[in-house]
Amino acid sequence: MHQPSVDSPPRPSVRHTTLRAGIALASISLLLLVLVAAEWGPVIVLDRVLSRTTHRWAVEESGLTQVCRVLTDWVWDPQTMRVLCAGVVLWLVWRRSAWWTAAWLAVTVAVSTCVQQAMKAAVGRERPVWPDPVDSAHYAAFPSGHAMTATVVLGLLLWLLHHCRAGRTLFRAALAVALVSVAGVGLTRVWLGVHWPTDVVAGWLLGAMVVALAVTAHKRWHP
Repeated sequence: MHQPSVDSPPRPSVRHTTLRAGIALASISLLLLVLVAAEWGPVIVLDRVLSRTTHRWAVEESGLTQVCRVLTDWVWDPQTMRVLCAGVVLWLVWRRSAWWTAAWLAVTVAVSTCVQQAMKAAVGRERPVWPDPVDSAHYAAFPSGHAMTATVVLGLLLWLLHHCRAGRTLFRAALAVALVSVAGVGLTRVWLGVHWPTDVVAGWLLGAMVVALAVTAHKRWHP
């Protein structure tokens, strides 16, 4: 039976599925943005209750809190994610035949960063303030840059592994690392008291939206 090549045109149904997913994620993200910007009572109350609880735990469990600081500041930091992405871009450029995909990856991550910063400036949400903080962060809170960047970079790299027909063992290992990293970075941001839970959820949603739309663009315009 004939197997399609890596660069063969994708089936329209697959492309439309990723596009529909991107649109659905964009709609949910917009709804959350409106609720946060309007300071809708139930969302704000839930944020405060969860944040107060996790902050109390963070103060009591200083050892675990220090581990969270190392993970969020060094392992899952946006700069670390961008360096990882840059390494993959350079590898794709070195392959020469993959220059288009290299440009697509670099542009997508750059656009994601711009969207993230624009939303932070537009919403201007204050970060949690504690009398006994265990960590600090700068800029506005919504959405979480750590959560969004990790979701975008690791999501795109996972899709590239799938696109290039990576072995099952390698793909499963990469998937496990990506899931732990994306979930972990969001949880550490809330644990350290530098983000409200909805900031992290928004980062995950927006990151997934960017990945879905970027994959749709790659399937549509890859030469």
